[in-house]
Amino acid sequence: MIARLSLPLLLLAALPAMAQTADTALDDRHLNVIPRTKAEAARIKPVLAAPTDFTKPEPFEAKPGGAATTRAIASADAFSQSSENMPFDREMDFKLGNGLFRKTWVASPASTLASDGLGPLYNARACQDCHLKDGRGHPPEGPDDGRVSMFLRLSIPGGDPVPAIRDYLATRPEPTYGGQLQDLAAPGYAAEAQMGLTYAEQPVTLADGTVVSLRAPTYSVDAPAHGPLHPDTLLSPRVAPQMIGLGLLEAIPAADILAHADEDDADGDGISGRANIVMSVEYGVPMLGRFGHKAGAPTVKEQSAGAFAGDMGLSTPLHPTPAGDCTAAQATCLAAPDGQEPGLRDGLEVDGASLDLVTFYSRNLAVPERRNMDAPAVLQGKQIFHSLQCATCHTPKFVTNRLKSQPEQSFQLIWPFTDLLLHDMGEGLADHRPESRATGREWRTAPLWGIGMTAQISGHSTYLHDGRARSLIEAVLWHGGEAQAARDAVVALPTEDRAALIAYLESL
Repeated sequence: MIARLSLPLLLLAALPAMAQTADTALDDRHLNVIPRTKAEAARIKPVLAAPTDFTKPEPFEAKPGGAATTRAIASADAFSQSSENMPFDREMDFKLGNGLFRKTWVASPASTLASDGLGPLYNARACQDCHLKDGRGHPPEGPDDGRVSMFLRLSIPGGDPVPAIRDYLATRPEPTYGGQLQDLAAPGYAAEAQMGLTYAEQPVTLADGTVVSLRAPTYSVDAPAHGPLHPDTLLSPRVAPQMIGLGLLEAIPAADILAHADEDDADGDGISGRANIVMSVEYGVPMLGRFGHKAGAPTVKEQSAGAFAGDMGLSTPLHPTPAGDCTAAQATCLAAPDGQEPGLRDGLEVDGASLDLVTFYSRNLAVPERRNMDAPAVLQGKQIFHSLQCATCHTPKFVTNRLKSQPEQSFQLIWPFTDLLLHDMGEGLADHRPESRATGREWRTAPLWGIGMTAQISGHSTYLHDGRARSLIEAVLWHGGEAQAARDAVVALPTEDRAALIAYLESL
Protein backbone atom coordinates (compact mmCIF):
# COMPACT_ATOMS: atom_id res chain seq x y z
CA MET A 1 0.00 0.00 0.00
CA ILE A 2 2.91 2.36 0.61
CA ALA A 3 3.93 2.06 -3.05
CA ARG A 4 0.38 2.74 -4.17
CA LEU A 5 0.19 6.00 -2.22
CA SER A 6 3.61 7.30 -3.17
CA LEU A 7 2.40 9.19 -6.26
CA PRO A 8 -0.38 11.25 -4.67
CA LEU A 9 1.72 11.98 -1.61
CA LEU A 10 4.59 13.17 -3.80
CA LEU A 11 2.34 15.47 -5.78
CA LEU A 12 0.53 16.83 -2.77
CA ALA A 13 3.84 17.58 -1.11
CA ALA A 14 4.92 19.46 -4.23
CA LEU A 15 1.65 21.40 -4.35
CA PRO A 16 0.87 22.54 -0.80
CA ALA A 17 -2.03 24.73 -1.92
CA MET A 18 -3.99 21.69 -3.04
CA ALA A 19 -6.46 19.97 -0.72
CA GLN A 20 -4.76 17.48 1.55
CA THR A 21 -7.59 15.11 2.49
CA ALA A 22 -7.78 11.65 0.94
CA ASP A 23 -11.10 12.32 -0.79
CA THR A 24 -9.99 15.59 -2.41
CA ALA A 25 -6.53 14.54 -3.58
CA LEU A 26 -5.37 15.84 -6.94
CA ASP A 27 -8.52 16.69 -8.86
CA ASP A 28 -11.64 16.22 -6.73
CA ARG A 29 -11.55 19.78 -5.43
CA HIS A 30 -13.25 21.32 -8.48
CA LEU A 31 -16.33 19.12 -8.00
CA ASN A 32 -17.50 20.65 -4.69
CA VAL A 33 -17.10 17.41 -2.77
CA ILE A 34 -18.66 16.55 0.57
CA PRO A 35 -15.96 14.50 2.34
CA ARG A 36 -16.78 10.84 2.85
CA THR A 37 -17.33 9.85 6.48
CA LYS A 38 -15.76 6.82 8.15
CA ALA A 39 -19.20 5.25 8.43
CA GLU A 40 -19.78 5.68 4.69
CA ALA A 41 -16.36 4.20 3.89
CA ALA A 42 -17.21 1.20 6.06
CA ARG A 43 -20.51 0.72 4.20
CA ILE A 44 -18.86 1.03 0.81
CA LYS A 45 -16.06 -1.50 1.35
CA PRO A 46 -18.18 -4.69 1.26
CA VAL A 47 -20.25 -3.31 -1.64
CA LEU A 48 -17.11 -3.02 -3.78
CA ALA A 49 -15.78 -6.46 -2.85
CA ALA A 50 -15.30 -8.99 -5.66
CA PRO A 51 -18.23 -11.38 -6.14
CA THR A 52 -18.09 -14.92 -4.80
CA ASP A 53 -21.49 -16.16 -5.98
CA PHE A 54 -21.78 -16.44 -9.77
CA THR A 55 -25.18 -18.14 -9.82
CA LYS A 56 -27.05 -14.83 -9.90
CA PRO A 57 -26.39 -11.14 -10.58
CA GLU A 58 -25.10 -8.94 -7.79
CA PRO A 59 -27.39 -6.41 -6.11
CA PHE A 60 -27.82 -3.26 -8.23
CA GLU A 61 -25.76 -4.74 -11.10
CA ALA A 62 -28.61 -3.96 -13.48
CA LYS A 63 -28.01 -0.23 -12.96
CA PRO A 64 -24.42 0.43 -14.10
CA GLY A 65 -24.90 4.19 -13.81
CA GLY A 66 -26.67 4.02 -10.45
CA ALA A 67 -29.78 6.18 -10.29
CA ALA A 68 -28.58 7.97 -13.43
CA THR A 69 -29.00 4.77 -15.50
CA THR A 70 -31.39 5.01 -18.45
CA ARG A 71 -34.01 2.39 -19.25
CA ALA A 72 -34.58 3.75 -22.77
CA ILE A 73 -32.30 1.25 -24.50
CA ALA A 74 -34.31 -0.17 -27.38
CA SER A 75 -33.22 2.23 -30.13
CA ALA A 76 -30.08 3.67 -31.71
CA ASP A 77 -30.55 6.67 -29.39
CA ALA A 78 -29.80 4.64 -26.26
CA PHE A 79 -26.53 6.53 -25.65
CA SER A 80 -28.20 9.93 -26.07
CA GLN A 81 -30.49 9.79 -23.04
CA SER A 82 -30.12 12.05 -20.02
CA SER A 83 -29.44 10.91 -16.47
CA GLU A 84 -32.71 9.54 -15.16
CA ASN A 85 -32.17 11.25 -11.80
CA MET A 86 -31.66 14.66 -13.38
CA PRO A 87 -33.72 17.40 -11.70
CA PHE A 88 -36.50 18.71 -13.90
CA ASP A 89 -35.09 22.24 -13.90
CA ARG A 90 -31.88 21.04 -15.60
CA GLU A 91 -33.55 19.31 -18.54
CA MET A 92 -33.45 22.46 -20.65
CA ASP A 93 -29.70 22.79 -20.01
CA PHE A 94 -29.25 19.22 -21.24
CA LYS A 95 -31.25 19.95 -24.39
CA LEU A 96 -29.36 23.17 -25.07
CA GLY A 97 -26.07 21.34 -24.59
CA ASN A 98 -27.30 18.66 -26.97
CA GLY A 99 -28.11 21.34 -29.54
CA LEU A 100 -24.60 22.75 -29.29
CA PHE A 101 -23.12 19.25 -29.47
CA ARG A 102 -25.01 18.63 -32.72
CA LYS A 103 -24.48 22.12 -34.12
CA THR A 104 -22.81 22.34 -37.54
CA TRP A 105 -20.24 25.14 -37.58
CA VAL A 106 -19.34 27.19 -40.65
CA ALA A 107 -16.24 29.09 -41.70
CA SER A 108 -15.91 32.85 -41.33
CA PRO A 109 -17.00 35.24 -42.60
CA ALA A 110 -20.64 34.17 -42.48
CA SER A 111 -24.04 35.67 -41.84
CA THR A 112 -24.66 33.19 -39.02
CA LEU A 113 -22.54 34.96 -36.39
CA ALA A 114 -23.44 32.45 -33.68
CA SER A 115 -22.17 29.53 -35.76
CA ASP A 116 -19.10 30.81 -37.58
CA GLY A 117 -15.40 30.44 -36.84
CA LEU A 118 -14.84 26.88 -38.01
CA GLY A 119 -11.23 26.02 -38.80
CA PRO A 120 -9.92 27.09 -41.21
CA LEU A 121 -8.30 23.65 -40.70
CA TYR A 122 -10.39 21.03 -38.94
CA ASN A 123 -11.36 17.37 -38.57
CA ALA A 124 -15.12 17.75 -38.13
CA ARG A 125 -17.81 20.42 -38.31
CA ALA A 126 -19.77 19.21 -35.27
CA CYS A 127 -19.11 17.19 -32.14
CA GLN A 128 -21.77 14.76 -33.32
CA ASP A 129 -19.85 14.10 -36.55
CA CYS A 130 -17.22 12.17 -34.57
CA HIS A 131 -19.43 10.88 -31.75
CA LEU A 132 -22.35 9.84 -33.95
CA LYS A 133 -25.33 9.06 -31.71
CA ASP A 134 -22.88 9.72 -28.83
CA GLY A 135 -21.21 6.42 -29.64
CA ARG A 136 -17.74 5.44 -30.76
CA GLY A 137 -16.11 6.34 -34.05
CA HIS A 138 -14.59 3.97 -36.58
CA PRO A 139 -11.69 3.81 -39.01
CA PRO A 140 -12.32 4.38 -42.72
CA GLU A 141 -13.65 1.32 -44.51
CA GLY A 142 -11.64 2.01 -47.66
CA PRO A 143 -9.33 4.55 -49.33
CA ASP A 144 -12.25 6.73 -50.43
CA ASP A 145 -14.11 6.64 -47.12
CA GLY A 146 -14.06 9.83 -45.02
CA ARG A 147 -11.82 10.04 -41.97
CA VAL A 148 -14.36 11.84 -39.77
CA SER A 149 -14.41 10.28 -36.27
CA MET A 150 -10.72 9.35 -36.52
CA PHE A 151 -7.51 11.38 -36.72
CA LEU A 152 -3.77 11.24 -36.09
CA ARG A 153 -2.10 12.90 -33.13
CA LEU A 154 1.36 14.27 -33.91
CA SER A 155 4.37 15.06 -31.74
CA ILE A 156 8.15 14.97 -31.70
CA PRO A 157 10.45 14.25 -28.75
CA GLY A 158 11.61 17.18 -26.67
CA GLY A 159 9.89 20.17 -25.21
CA ASP A 160 9.85 21.71 -21.77
CA PRO A 161 10.04 19.49 -18.68
CA VAL A 162 7.35 19.70 -15.99
CA PRO A 163 9.17 19.26 -12.67
CA ALA A 164 5.92 19.00 -10.72
CA ILE A 165 5.01 15.78 -12.58
CA ARG A 166 7.24 12.84 -11.76
CA ASP A 167 8.33 10.78 -14.79
CA TYR A 168 6.94 13.38 -17.18
CA LEU A 169 7.83 12.57 -20.80
CA ALA A 170 8.37 15.81 -22.64
CA THR A 171 7.13 16.12 -26.22
CA ARG A 172 6.16 19.03 -28.43
CA PRO A 173 3.84 19.41 -31.42
CA GLU A 174 5.15 18.69 -34.90
CA PRO A 175 6.72 22.05 -35.91
CA THR A 176 4.61 22.61 -39.04
CA TYR A 177 1.41 20.63 -38.58
CA GLY A 178 0.86 20.95 -34.83
CA GLY A 179 -0.58 18.43 -32.42
CA GLN A 180 -2.98 16.64 -34.74
CA LEU A 181 -3.45 16.23 -38.45
CA GLN A 182 -6.39 18.19 -39.90
CA ASP A 183 -7.59 16.59 -43.11
CA LEU A 184 -10.37 19.08 -43.86
CA ALA A 185 -10.25 22.80 -44.61
CA ALA A 186 -12.54 25.75 -45.21
CA PRO A 187 -13.09 26.88 -48.82
CA GLY A 188 -9.97 28.53 -50.19
CA TYR A 189 -7.60 26.70 -47.83
CA ALA A 190 -5.70 23.46 -48.25
CA ALA A 191 -6.12 20.60 -45.81
CA GLU A 192 -2.89 19.65 -44.05
CA ALA A 193 -2.77 16.12 -45.47
CA GLN A 194 -4.68 12.85 -45.54
CA MET A 195 -4.29 9.98 -43.14
CA GLY A 196 -3.16 6.86 -44.96
CA LEU A 197 -4.15 3.46 -43.58
CA THR A 198 -3.41 -0.07 -44.73
CA TYR A 199 -3.88 -3.40 -42.98
CA ALA A 200 -2.03 -6.70 -42.91
CA GLU A 201 -3.94 -9.75 -41.71
CA GLN A 202 -2.37 -11.81 -38.91
CA PRO A 203 -4.05 -15.18 -38.20
CA VAL A 204 -4.22 -16.47 -34.62
CA THR A 205 -5.19 -20.08 -33.97
CA LEU A 206 -7.08 -20.72 -30.74
CA ALA A 207 -6.82 -23.90 -28.67
CA ASP A 208 -10.00 -25.37 -30.17
CA GLY A 209 -8.70 -24.82 -33.72
CA THR A 210 -10.66 -21.66 -34.43
CA VAL A 211 -8.67 -19.19 -36.51
CA VAL A 212 -9.17 -15.49 -35.79
CA SER A 213 -7.56 -13.00 -38.16
CA LEU A 214 -6.25 -9.77 -36.65
CA ARG A 215 -5.69 -6.77 -38.88
CA ALA A 216 -2.47 -4.92 -38.10
CA PRO A 217 -2.63 -1.28 -39.25
CA THR A 218 0.08 0.86 -40.80
CA TYR A 219 -0.46 4.62 -40.79
CA SER A 220 1.02 7.31 -43.01
CA VAL A 221 0.60 11.01 -43.75
CA ASP A 222 -0.18 11.37 -47.44
CA ALA A 223 0.24 14.50 -49.59
CA PRO A 224 1.24 16.93 -46.82
CA ALA A 225 0.43 20.48 -47.97
CA HIS A 226 3.49 22.19 -46.48
CA GLY A 227 6.19 19.64 -47.12
CA PRO A 228 7.22 16.51 -45.26
CA LEU A 229 6.75 16.10 -41.54
CA HIS A 230 9.67 16.33 -39.14
CA PRO A 231 11.69 13.08 -39.44
CA ASP A 232 11.15 12.30 -35.74
CA THR A 233 7.36 12.69 -35.89
CA LEU A 234 5.39 10.22 -33.80
CA LEU A 235 1.92 9.28 -35.04
CA SER A 236 -0.92 8.09 -32.83
CA PRO A 237 -4.29 7.17 -34.34
CA ARG A 238 -7.37 7.99 -32.29
CA VAL A 239 -10.98 6.94 -32.83
CA ALA A 240 -13.62 9.01 -31.05
CA PRO A 241 -14.73 7.19 -27.87
CA GLN A 242 -18.31 6.72 -26.71
CA MET A 243 -19.71 9.53 -24.54
CA ILE A 244 -21.80 7.74 -21.91
CA GLY A 245 -21.08 8.01 -18.19
CA LEU A 246 -18.39 10.71 -18.39
CA GLY A 247 -19.74 12.65 -15.43
CA LEU A 248 -19.77 9.51 -13.31
CA LEU A 249 -16.16 8.73 -14.19
CA GLU A 250 -15.23 12.28 -13.25
CA ALA A 251 -16.99 11.85 -9.88
CA ILE A 252 -14.99 8.79 -8.77
CA PRO A 253 -12.78 9.85 -5.84
CA ALA A 254 -9.20 10.32 -7.00
CA ALA A 255 -8.00 8.45 -3.92
CA ASP A 256 -10.04 5.39 -4.94
CA ILE A 257 -8.49 5.38 -8.41
CA LEU A 258 -4.98 5.81 -7.02
CA ALA A 259 -5.56 2.97 -4.55
CA HIS A 260 -5.59 0.59 -7.53
CA ALA A 261 -2.21 1.81 -8.80
CA ASP A 262 0.72 -0.55 -8.23
CA GLU A 263 3.58 0.97 -10.19
CA ASP A 264 6.21 -1.45 -8.89
CA ASP A 265 3.91 -4.51 -8.98
CA ALA A 266 4.25 -4.90 -5.22
CA ASP A 267 1.68 -7.70 -5.15
CA GLY A 268 3.51 -9.66 -7.84
CA ASP A 269 0.50 -10.29 -10.08
CA GLY A 270 2.24 -8.92 -13.18
CA ILE A 271 -0.17 -5.98 -13.40
CA SER A 272 0.92 -2.53 -12.30
CA GLY A 273 -1.33 0.33 -13.33
CA ARG A 274 -0.08 3.91 -13.22
CA ALA A 275 -1.90 7.20 -12.95
CA ASN A 276 -1.40 9.67 -15.75
CA ILE A 277 -0.87 13.08 -14.21
CA VAL A 278 -1.40 15.98 -16.59
CA MET A 279 -1.12 19.73 -16.34
CA SER A 280 -4.59 21.23 -16.12
CA VAL A 281 -5.29 23.98 -18.64
CA GLU A 282 -8.03 25.43 -16.44
CA TYR A 283 -6.34 25.26 -13.03
CA GLY A 284 -2.66 25.40 -13.97
CA VAL A 285 -1.65 22.54 -11.66
CA PRO A 286 -1.08 18.81 -12.15
CA MET A 287 -4.25 16.75 -11.99
CA LEU A 288 -5.22 13.12 -12.39
CA GLY A 289 -5.88 12.30 -16.06
CA ARG A 290 -9.13 10.42 -16.66
CA PHE A 291 -10.32 11.07 -20.22
CA GLY A 292 -8.93 10.18 -23.62
CA HIS A 293 -7.23 6.98 -24.73
CA LYS A 294 -4.12 7.83 -22.70
CA ALA A 295 -5.95 9.68 -19.89
CA GLY A 296 -4.61 12.97 -21.20
CA ALA A 297 -7.43 15.20 -19.93
CA PRO A 298 -8.40 15.65 -16.26
CA THR A 299 -12.00 16.86 -16.57
CA VAL A 300 -14.97 16.66 -18.90
CA LYS A 301 -14.74 20.42 -19.46
CA GLU A 302 -11.08 20.29 -20.51
CA GLN A 303 -11.75 17.33 -22.80
CA SER A 304 -14.60 19.26 -24.44
CA ALA A 305 -12.59 22.46 -24.83
CA GLY A 306 -9.68 20.53 -26.31
CA ALA A 307 -11.98 19.00 -28.92
CA PHE A 308 -13.43 22.39 -29.87
CA ALA A 309 -9.90 23.72 -30.40
CA GLY A 310 -8.16 20.74 -31.98
CA ASP A 311 -10.99 19.11 -33.94
CA MET A 312 -12.88 22.20 -35.12
CA GLY A 313 -10.56 25.20 -34.67
CA LEU A 314 -12.98 27.00 -32.34
CA SER A 315 -11.91 29.26 -29.49
CA THR A 316 -13.17 28.74 -25.93
CA PRO A 317 -12.25 30.29 -22.56
CA LEU A 318 -9.69 27.50 -22.06
CA HIS A 319 -8.24 27.81 -25.59
CA PRO A 320 -8.91 31.42 -26.68
CA THR A 321 -6.79 31.30 -29.85
CA PRO A 322 -9.21 31.26 -32.82
CA ALA A 323 -6.81 29.44 -35.17
CA GLY A 324 -7.05 26.17 -33.24
CA ASP A 325 -4.08 23.88 -33.86
CA CYS A 326 -2.42 26.07 -36.51
CA THR A 327 1.29 26.66 -35.97
CA ALA A 328 3.57 29.62 -36.63
CA ALA A 329 4.62 27.91 -39.86
CA GLN A 330 1.03 28.12 -41.16
CA ALA A 331 0.80 31.85 -41.80
CA THR A 332 -2.24 31.58 -44.07
CA CYS A 333 -4.16 29.70 -41.42
CA LEU A 334 -3.24 32.21 -38.71
CA ALA A 335 -4.33 35.13 -40.93
CA ALA A 336 -7.72 33.61 -41.79
CA PRO A 337 -10.90 35.39 -40.70
CA ASP A 338 -12.28 34.10 -37.40
CA GLY A 339 -15.63 34.10 -35.69
CA GLN A 340 -14.63 36.05 -32.60
CA GLU A 341 -16.94 39.00 -31.99
CA PRO A 342 -15.74 41.62 -29.48
CA GLY A 343 -18.49 42.27 -26.97
CA LEU A 344 -20.47 39.20 -28.08
CA ARG A 345 -20.28 35.75 -26.47
CA ASP A 346 -17.23 36.72 -24.38
CA GLY A 347 -15.62 37.65 -27.71
CA LEU A 348 -15.07 33.92 -28.32
CA GLU A 349 -16.44 31.52 -30.91
CA VAL A 350 -17.64 29.18 -28.12
CA ASP A 351 -18.27 31.34 -25.07
CA GLY A 352 -18.11 30.24 -21.45
CA ALA A 353 -21.85 29.64 -21.17
CA SER A 354 -21.84 27.44 -24.28
CA LEU A 355 -18.84 25.43 -23.08
CA ASP A 356 -20.59 24.90 -19.75
CA LEU A 357 -23.72 23.64 -21.50
CA VAL A 358 -21.75 21.17 -23.62
CA THR A 359 -19.93 20.05 -20.48
CA PHE A 360 -23.24 19.53 -18.67
CA TYR A 361 -24.61 17.55 -21.60
CA SER A 362 -21.49 15.40 -21.78
CA ARG A 363 -21.56 14.76 -18.03
CA ASN A 364 -25.15 13.61 -18.14
CA LEU A 365 -25.28 11.18 -21.05
CA ALA A 366 -26.71 8.22 -19.20
CA VAL A 367 -25.39 4.68 -19.13
CA PRO A 368 -27.94 2.12 -20.41
CA GLU A 369 -29.17 -0.55 -18.04
CA ARG A 370 -27.80 -4.06 -18.38
CA ARG A 371 -29.35 -6.71 -20.60
CA ASN A 372 -29.52 -10.51 -20.23
CA MET A 373 -27.45 -10.33 -17.06
CA ASP A 374 -29.12 -13.38 -15.50
CA ALA A 375 -28.69 -15.63 -18.55
CA PRO A 376 -26.71 -18.79 -17.68
CA ALA A 377 -24.05 -18.12 -20.33
CA VAL A 378 -23.61 -14.54 -19.12
CA LEU A 379 -23.18 -15.64 -15.51
CA GLN A 380 -20.69 -18.28 -16.64
CA GLY A 381 -18.82 -15.63 -18.62
CA LYS A 382 -18.75 -13.34 -15.60
CA GLN A 383 -17.03 -16.03 -13.55
CA ILE A 384 -14.47 -16.55 -16.32
CA PHE A 385 -13.91 -12.79 -16.57
CA HIS A 386 -12.98 -12.69 -12.88
CA SER A 387 -10.99 -15.93 -12.87
CA LEU A 388 -8.75 -14.68 -15.69
CA GLN A 389 -8.05 -11.44 -13.75
CA CYS A 390 -9.74 -9.26 -16.37
CA ALA A 391 -11.33 -7.39 -13.46
CA THR A 392 -7.89 -6.36 -12.17
CA CYS A 393 -7.71 -3.61 -14.83
CA HIS A 394 -11.37 -3.48 -15.88
CA THR A 395 -12.40 -2.73 -12.28
CA PRO A 396 -16.14 -3.41 -12.21
CA LYS A 397 -17.44 -0.91 -9.67
CA PHE A 398 -16.84 2.29 -7.71
CA VAL A 399 -18.89 4.58 -5.50
CA THR A 400 -18.74 8.22 -6.58
CA ASN A 401 -18.10 11.25 -4.39
CA ARG A 402 -20.89 13.06 -2.62
CA LEU A 403 -21.26 16.27 -4.63
CA LYS A 404 -23.03 19.45 -3.55
CA SER A 405 -23.92 20.72 -7.02
CA GLN A 406 -24.14 17.56 -9.17
CA PRO A 407 -26.97 15.42 -7.78
CA GLU A 408 -26.97 13.19 -10.87
CA GLN A 409 -23.46 11.92 -10.15
CA SER A 410 -23.50 12.19 -6.35
CA PHE A 411 -22.88 9.05 -4.25
CA GLN A 412 -23.78 6.49 -6.92
CA LEU A 413 -22.70 2.86 -7.12
CA ILE A 414 -21.47 2.58 -10.70
CA TRP A 415 -20.13 -0.27 -12.86
CA PRO A 416 -17.78 1.23 -15.48
CA PHE A 417 -15.30 -1.70 -15.74
CA THR A 418 -12.18 0.49 -15.75
CA ASP A 419 -9.56 1.56 -13.23
CA LEU A 420 -8.81 4.71 -15.31
CA LEU A 421 -5.11 3.86 -14.99
CA LEU A 422 -2.38 3.39 -17.58
CA HIS A 423 -1.22 -0.12 -18.43
CA ASP A 424 1.52 -1.44 -20.70
CA MET A 425 -0.47 -3.20 -23.42
CA GLY A 426 2.49 -4.63 -25.30
CA GLU A 427 4.24 -3.92 -28.57
CA GLY A 428 1.28 -4.91 -30.75
CA LEU A 429 -0.81 -1.95 -29.55
CA ALA A 430 2.08 0.46 -28.96
CA ASP A 431 2.02 3.82 -30.73
CA HIS A 432 5.45 4.81 -29.30
CA ARG A 433 4.08 8.29 -28.61
CA PRO A 434 4.25 9.54 -24.97
CA GLU A 435 1.58 11.73 -23.43
CA SER A 436 2.53 13.33 -20.11
CA ARG A 437 3.45 10.26 -17.98
CA ALA A 438 2.01 7.73 -20.44
CA THR A 439 4.66 5.87 -22.40
CA GLY A 440 4.34 4.75 -26.00
CA ARG A 441 3.18 1.30 -24.83
CA GLU A 442 0.65 2.46 -22.25
CA TRP A 443 -3.07 3.05 -22.63
CA ARG A 444 -5.82 3.92 -20.19
CA THR A 445 -8.10 1.00 -19.39
CA ALA A 446 -11.16 1.58 -21.55
CA PRO A 447 -14.55 1.51 -19.77
CA LEU A 448 -16.57 -1.49 -20.87
CA TRP A 449 -20.06 -0.28 -19.95
CA GLY A 450 -22.20 -0.15 -23.08
CA ILE A 451 -19.66 -2.04 -25.19
CA GLY A 452 -22.20 -4.68 -26.17
CA MET A 453 -24.41 -2.02 -27.75
CA THR A 454 -21.79 -0.72 -30.17
CA ALA A 455 -23.42 -2.14 -33.29
CA GLN A 456 -26.87 -0.92 -32.21
CA ILE A 457 -25.66 2.63 -31.60
CA SER A 458 -22.87 3.15 -34.10
CA GLY A 459 -23.73 0.73 -36.90
CA HIS A 460 -20.39 -1.06 -36.65
CA SER A 461 -18.47 -3.35 -34.31
CA THR A 462 -14.94 -1.98 -34.20
CA TYR A 463 -12.96 -1.61 -30.99
CA LEU A 464 -9.70 -0.41 -29.40
CA HIS A 465 -8.16 3.05 -29.68
CA ASP A 466 -7.92 2.89 -33.47
CA GLY A 467 -10.81 0.60 -34.31
CA ARG A 468 -8.58 -2.16 -35.65
CA ALA A 469 -10.52 -4.93 -33.87
CA ARG A 470 -13.63 -6.01 -35.77
CA SER A 471 -15.02 -8.09 -32.92
CA LEU A 472 -14.67 -8.43 -29.18
CA ILE A 473 -12.53 -11.55 -29.52
CA GLU A 474 -10.15 -9.64 -31.81
CA ALA A 475 -9.94 -6.88 -29.21
CA VAL A 476 -9.03 -9.42 -26.52
CA LEU A 477 -6.39 -11.05 -28.73
CA TRP A 478 -4.63 -7.72 -29.26
CA HIS A 479 -3.96 -7.48 -25.52
CA GLY A 480 -0.31 -7.88 -24.54
CA GLY A 481 2.11 -6.59 -21.97
CA GLU A 482 0.45 -6.66 -18.57
CA ALA A 483 -2.58 -8.38 -20.14
CA GLN A 484 -0.58 -11.09 -21.94
CA ALA A 485 -1.37 -13.80 -19.39
CA ALA A 486 -5.10 -13.08 -19.53
CA ARG A 487 -5.00 -13.00 -23.33
CA ASP A 488 -3.21 -16.36 -23.48
CA ALA A 489 -5.73 -17.82 -21.06
CA VAL A 490 -8.55 -16.75 -23.39
CA VAL A 491 -6.75 -18.45 -26.31
CA ALA A 492 -6.68 -21.66 -24.26
CA LEU A 493 -10.36 -21.59 -23.30
CA PRO A 494 -12.72 -24.32 -24.48
CA THR A 495 -15.18 -23.13 -27.11
CA GLU A 496 -18.11 -22.96 -24.69
CA ASP A 497 -16.21 -20.92 -22.12
CA ARG A 498 -14.95 -18.47 -24.73
CA ALA A 499 -18.48 -17.98 -26.03
CA ALA A 500 -19.69 -17.39 -22.47
CA LEU A 501 -17.00 -14.75 -21.91
CA ILE A 502 -18.07 -12.92 -25.07
CA ALA A 503 -21.73 -13.21 -24.02
CA TYR A 504 -20.83 -11.54 -20.74
CA LEU A 505 -19.04 -8.67 -22.49
CA GLU A 506 -21.98 -8.25 -24.85
CA SER A 507 -24.31 -7.89 -21.85
CA LEU A 508 -22.40 -4.90 -20.48
